Amino acid sequence: MAHAGSPLGLKSIALFEAAKGVLVILAGLGLAALLHRDAQAIAEAIVARLHINPASHYPKIFLALLDNPSDGRLWAIGASAAVYALLRFAEAYGLWHGRAWGNWLGVWSGGIYIPVELYEAVRHPTWLHIGLAIANAVVVAYLVQSLARHKVK
Repeated sequence: MAHAGSPLGLKSIALFEAAKGVLVILAGLGLAALLHRDAQAIAEAIVARLHINPASHYPKIFLALLDNPSDGRLWAIGASAAVYALLRFAEAYGLWHGRAWGNWLGVWSGGIYIPVELYEAVRHPTWLHIGLAIANAVVVAYLVQSLARHKVK
């Protein structure tokens, strides 16, 4: 069942969601390619290039996982990334084709991040954290408004 909404707005959000899915797949393929090389040295170079403290929590996890490619956690992360990408593609398809379920999926999948993004924006008030929180809230509000317009008509 199609619903009313700005085709340009919904298609813009659909393209953005599809791009996020493609980005996750490309990142996953890049990491998979690392597994067949000296993954530890390349991972250390990436961490150094991004000027990230290798002793902090997330880089340590990243380096440890690439050091042991048969680790079940690495496979779980890969599976989670695949599910995330599929969710982004499903949402993009639904929004592109004007399906109400695409809006609901967007509201749900974007809405779950709002508390975390607001927390990060307050705890670490950088332009990136504040911008992400605002952008996500605007997209979710737009999708909710699109759903509300559909119910009124």
